[in-house]
Amino acid sequence: MNKRKRYIKSCEVSELIELDLGGYKQKILVEGKTKNLPVVVCLHGGPGSPVPFSVGCRGLFPEWTSNAIMVYWDQLGCGINNFKIDDSFEISNFVDMTCDLVNYLKGKFPQNKLYLFGVSWGSILALESALRIPEKLDGAFVYGQIFKNLFFNKEVEDAFSAAPDKVRKTVKSIIETGTDCEYEVLEKNVQAMHKLLRKYTDAYNNKTAKPAPIGKIVKGLLTSPDYSFKDFKAVVKNGYQGNQSLLKEHLNTDLSPLLAQLKIKYLILQGDTDIMASTKIALEAARNCGNSNVAVKVVKNSGHLPSAAAMVEIFNTLCDFIK
Repeated sequence: MNKRKRYIKSCEVSELIELDLGGYKQKILVEGKTKNLPVVVCLHGGPGSPVPFSVGCRGLFPEWTSNAIMVYWDQLGCGINNFKIDDSFEISNFVDMTCDLVNYLKGKFPQNKLYLFGVSWGSILALESALRIPEKLDGAFVYGQIFKNLFFNKEVEDAFSAAPDKVRKTVKSIIETGTDCEYEVLEKNVQAMHKLLRKYTDAYNNKTAKPAPIGKIVKGLLTSPDYSFKDFKAVVKNGYQGNQSLLKEHLNTDLSPLLAQLKIKYLILQGDTDIMASTKIALEAARNCGNSNVAVKVVKNSGHLPSAAAMVEIFNTLCDFIK
């Protein structure tokens, strides 16, 4: 804890800021060893899962903040910005917030390069924001890009070929039911698919690889100088409980055509065993877009959630990208 405090004190940039993003007051954390580093905006997954990079992470990732001014934002509805996300919310609302954040940071650090770093759900925000305000960005970098057919694709069905017959029939039924059904059925099917993918496949976590050190991150959030215990609880149980609109929208989205329109460098990292946000679909989309700004790198022995080794590779690749 003392080591963390000393590091925070040594940073030229380390502040909690309250902003109006998309019409809602929200807190962000901005931290970097020096003022002249590239700025990296972290767009977490979920929606509503601000891990590993959240507002509670001040002083927790010195290797990252020694290479960039990291901007940690608990997206509206979770963590320190907990708020009830009702069914009036759409993906475009969170793109609005992302763009407002980028515009603020461009004013605060006008001479610094500025990048987006999106993970899973955050990759949707990164891609759509990169299209909306390319003149404010120097590039975007994502892990686990969501394009289309999330959960509901042939790869997922084929992955259960060695599973018990009852499991195969359940998966086949879920995929055939699809997303055009009553929300209660859809939610139940998605939850069931979550559990089955974790148990029988490497879609989420590659079972042959060492997992990322989540325990260290959780401990860091509990001892954060900026988080209350209420904020910590809202990392998991938060304002997205009961929301229907966002799940329906991002299960039915197809972002593949957007790649052709990108005017900034856009680097996609995908775990080689990720079939949920399919790596096969990502490679095909990049190959067909005809845009030299787009590149895909496949990370070995990693699923939709990065392994410990993948976290190192993500860090090293990001450092190369922003330099």
